[in-house]
Amino acid sequence: MAKITLDNLAHSYLPRPQSEDDFALKALNHDWVDGEAYALLGSSGCGKSTLLNIISGLLIPSQGRVLFDGRDVTTAPTADRNIAQVFQFPVVYDTMSVRENLAFPLKNRGMDAAEIKRRVQKVAAMIDMEAQLDHKARGLTADAKQKISLGRGMVREDVNALLFDEPLTVIDPHMKWELRTQLKKLHQDFGHTMIYVTHDQTEALTFADKVVVMYDGRVVQIGTPQELFERPAHTFVGYFIGSPGMNLFDATIDGTQARIGDVTIPLDQHYSATGKTQLGVRPEFIQLSSGDDGIPATVRRVEDVGRHKIVRLDVMGREINALATEDATISAATNRINFAPQGINVYADDWRISPRGTSA
Repeated sequence: MAKITLDNLAHSYLPRPQSEDDFALKALNHDWVDGEAYALLGSSGCGKSTLLNIISGLLIPSQGRVLFDGRDVTTAPTADRNIAQVFQFPVVYDTMSVRENLAFPLKNRGMDAAEIKRRVQKVAAMIDMEAQLDHKARGLTADAKQKISLGRGMVREDVNALLFDEPLTVIDPHMKWELRTQLKKLHQDFGHTMIYVTHDQTEALTFADKVVVMYDGRVVQIGTPQELFERPAHTFVGYFIGSPGMNLFDATIDGTQARIGDVTIPLDQHYSATGKTQLGVRPEFIQLSSGDDGIPATVRRVEDVGRHKIVRLDVMGREINALATEDATISAATNRINFAPQGINVYADDWRISPRGTSA
């Protein structure tokens, strides 16, 4: 296990980048705490795999350093970093049996045969492949081969870090849940530093201690799932985390109040904001009403998803989402929305701002 330090790290695939826009990974400083589980979350092309490949040694960054426990490994080959990496698509040896594939990393390190057998048996149980241990990999399905790749990553207990690059893409939905659970248990049992790349928020939020949200080559927030949900640091985080995501309203901010159109919204604290200012409100904090109090809204449709209802509304020409309880009746007279004060976040140029006089 290792503490991983990213020191002024950035990368461009261009030979002579001229501006920040030329960088696929924009400047980043961060310490990945020894023994924690992280998820790199974001849409395709946001820089997740670039960052993971720099940490693993498959890519040398354009600038900055990577340190493992204070040792500079920026230009060190992957083999010298003592990591295990599992890729999006399965990498297995087709001529070997499942057992031989799982044992391969341990045999390469000259481990005792009895210990190899113990670890292989344990990992085979974790990936539900005990019955196929003596089958050749060649005849197995893609998801079975990916389970072998995962097993090879998990079989070593002495690694500095375990890196996963969207490893469950080809796995069937039920097995995805099982394997995420097993990865979480592996982390609890052995305390490996784990970094898991995904575009799936469910995978990220159920796997990680800390989620690293990336957007346009930049890390926009690092936090626990609860922090990301309650206090999104960037409008992208609010939009990307949650189903449905956070609603955004263009607003003028003036101290303890905001204006959306002709409606004044009270704020529970004092804000100073310039630039493009918005209020971010999750669907859970949108309150439906009828009458003259609030922001004009028109109900377009109601979707019953079992545990709650999603109410799709038109507000000033934009679709806004609200959540209602499963047994709620959405009145035909509903024509206004209001916000629960504790659910309002204030943004300037897409970044969340704190009330005046606070650092939160």
